[in-house]
Formats: sequence, structure tokens, C-alpha cells
Amino acid sequence: MTGQNVEKYLRFGRSPATCGQGLKLTCDPAVYLLPASFQKSSGVSRKDFSGFKNLFHRFLQVKGPSVEWAKINRPPEDSIQPYEKIKAKGLPNNITETLNKLVVVKLNGGLGTSMGCKGPKSLISVRNENTFLDLTVQQIEHLNKTYNADVPLVLMNSFNTDEDTKKILQKYSHHRVKIHTFNQSRYPRINKESLLPIATNMGMTGENAEAWYPPGHGDIYASFHNSGLLDNLLAEGREYMFVSNIDNLGATVDLFILHHLICQPADKRCEFIMEVTDKTRADVKGGTLIQYEDHLRLLEIAQVPKAHVDEFKSVTKFKIFNTNNLWISLSAIKRLQERNSMDLEIIVNPKTLDGGLNVIQLETAVGAAIKSFNNAMGVNVPRSRFLPVKTSSDLLLVMSNLYSLDAGSLTMSKKREFLTTPHVKLGSSFTKVQDFLTRFENIPDMLELDHLTVSGDVTFGKNVSLKGTVIIIANHGDRIDIPAGAMLENKIVSGNLRILDH
Repeated sequence: MTGQNVEKYLRFGRSPATCGQGLKLTCDPAVYLLPASFQKSSGVSRKDFSGFKNLFHRFLQVKGPSVEWAKINRPPEDSIQPYEKIKAKGLPNNITETLNKLVVVKLNGGLGTSMGCKGPKSLISVRNENTFLDLTVQQIEHLNKTYNADVPLVLMNSFNTDEDTKKILQKYSHHRVKIHTFNQSRYPRINKESLLPIATNMGMTGENAEAWYPPGHGDIYASFHNSGLLDNLLAEGREYMFVSNIDNLGATVDLFILHHLICQPADKRCEFIMEVTDKTRADVKGGTLIQYEDHLRLLEIAQVPKAHVDEFKSVTKFKIFNTNNLWISLSAIKRLQERNSMDLEIIVNPKTLDGGLNVIQLETAVGAAIKSFNNAMGVNVPRSRFLPVKTSSDLLLVMSNLYSLDAGSLTMSKKREFLTTPHVKLGSSFTKVQDFLTRFENIPDMLELDHLTVSGDVTFGKNVSLKGTVIIIANHGDRIDIPAGAMLENKIVSGNLRILDH
């Protein structure tokens, strides 16, 4: 950031003392926000700058919350269809032809840092030494082989994950899956006080490494369009993309939903389906669908006024939440991008960097675009289609005998009497994947488990069985070793001890 640019920026109305939102400026402030090298660069960087400029400009104009609580209504009955109704329509007559109209897109911009891993999260081993990416490729390859189809896989990478992901893709060269990648944008983090970028140049090393961020998965529309990949896939005859988070192991291609989309008359064709599922108390922060100003709309907790947060979390008022499994018309994306008519709500994400500097990231969510598409709807799917792995607690579930693995897909074991997933809460000693793995000689039998809480320095021997509600708490300075072959049923274990009998 040159001193001249800062001077121009401040002269047009910004200073640390006057950095509130809703300020009317006499020029476009974003022009003065970034280093001249960024503004003058070509290719993707120029597109990044244009996207950031628009987002930042909108951020400055925002006054108050993005929704008025009094205007929120429950969605009309027919706008969220039960999955069973979609399934009742049956499968397409020609499954191969239907599948060849599909593209599978996985959001692959995240790192595994929250689980103590370096590099892309998609490269963490989650089951039988298979990574998220391995399982995804296996699923699509199985589809292509079973139905003699040609469904491609598209990965939306970020600057954090692109290089490592591309290196690993070579191992799939002999699989029956065409894999494409494109990068989401790179935007500058903004100093919370001055509203100026903390980047000093375009570099990604040294002090500048923390200056940039990928602006959320809502960036998919612009980046996909700008990459040229969208046009190429449309030219191949592709009509819909199925988008999901790569760490959601339940997000497999569903032929019934795809058939529902393809079989609609052209004038009534649904351009956007959001898979939602019933909310439990573990999902209270998930986005939900509402009716707002005659449109179906995604409401995220970040948009909710503080006075109404408890109401938003209510399981009775807002009964469903967004799984982020989305089915979207490719031609509709192209239309909306060319008209620049996709208005996604801005999510202001505050962060504190390692040095203590408070910054903000301006982000958007992919599901927020639902209001821009014609005949958009929700489908209330079984909980099995939402199986995210965000923590080591989730990892324990998917590694256990609760699930069977077949052709890259995890399904609940038929030996489990209940369809519900146990509630598992592992303490901080298990946060990092490497620490987690050293604490289990092998994964316990959890077929009859309802609830597990583990806190402190706890290890598990081989062939441990957990049933009912099990709580194990090792106090600070204490250690608990669960011996091989132990069976714990409705037990509370605490203190500093070792269980010697079964």
C-alpha cells in the first residue's frame, strides 16, 4: 500500500475515527484500497480485484442487519418437499443419459489446521487409510462404472490447497473419473480499525502470508464462471452441478433428486435445490430456509439480530437446517453471472491474527444464492446425507463399526438398532488427529453407544466396547487407561485409575 494511495483513500472520507459503515463516499473507495501492483495486474488477479472491489463497496453501504426480523416467515408448505415424495417418482428410464448431464463439485478450499494437520483437509485419512478425496473419487468412479456414465469431478481449490491437491491428483490418472480444478478468489484481509488492507504487496510469504484469504464458498459462482470451466461443461451438455463440502461424507450423488430436476418441463424447471434436514440440538447454529419478501432465502446465524439469536436456535420454530448439499442449474449460473444479478449477503468474519491484530474478512455463502434462482426449493433429506467430519469426535464416529464402507460411501451399519448417531464429545487431548490416533489402540465397538464424553489424559486398549452412556473424566494430572477388552455400559469413570475387570 503506497503512502499516496492511503492519502487519497483518507482524503475521500475514511480515517480510523470515521470507519463506520453506511458512509456516503464521493468516489469508489476500493480503488484506493489495494496496492497499485494488484490493480494493474492481469488475468485472475484483475478479476479478484474487481470482485473484492464490488464486495467491499457493498459492505460500506450496508446499514443495519441484512434482514428485518418482522418480515421473516416460514417457507410455504410446497417449497420444502420431503425426500420420500421425490423418491416416489422413481429413477430415470435412462440413468446413463441422466448422469451425463451432471457435474459433481466439491468445495476443497479448507485446510486441516483445526484438526492439527498441515495441508488440505481433503487429504486427511478418515477411513481405512482413505482420505476425503479418495472416497469422493471412489464414489464417482463407482457411478461411472455401474451405469457406463461420464460424471466429472470438479474441485474448487483455494490458494491454500491448490498446489498440494494438484500434486496428489496424479494418483487418480487411471481411475474412471475426469477431474477438473479451478481456484476461488484471493482477497485481502482488512484491518478492523482503519478498514485498510494489511497486505503490503501481492506476495504470500513472510509477514504477508496472513494478509490474504479465500472469501467463502459463495465465491464459487464468479470463480467457476471466470475460469472458463463453466462454459466448457455447458458445451459438453452438462445441465446441473451437485455441490457439497468435501468433508461431508454423506454427500453422495442421489439419483432420485437428479431425476426430479431433469424430468421437469422446461418452463417449470427447478434451478436450485437445497438439501435440508431436521435440526437437532447439535445443529442450532446451522443456516435455515425462510420466506422473505416472496422469495425462499437462506438465513445464517451471522445475519440474526442479537435479540433473536435464541429464537433462531429454537428447534421448534426453525425445524430444518442447510446441509450445504446443493443442486444448481449451470445455465442459470451463467445467466445470473452475465447479468451480474446474484446479490449474496455479506458475512463479516472477524479474526485475530497471531500478532494480535484484529481483522475482518468479507465472505459470502454458496447457499445464499437460492433467492436468485427460478423455482428454487428445499428437499428434506434423511440425516444420513449429512455426515461432516469437522472434529476428532466426528472422526471417531466415521472410523467406527457404526458405519460400513462400500465403493467410497459410508452407510450406517445394519447391526445398529437405532438410526440416530451417538453424541460424542472428546476433550482437547484428542483435538489433533495424531494425538487422537495414539490414544486408541483400535477404535472401540460403538454399535450400542448413545453418548460418549471423554476428558483429560485417557487412552483406550484394543477391543474396548462402549454401550449406552459412557463418561470418562481424568482430572488434571491424572491418567485413565481403559484396558484391552473392557466393556463399559452406562458408566462414569473419573479420577486416576485403571479398569482391571470387564
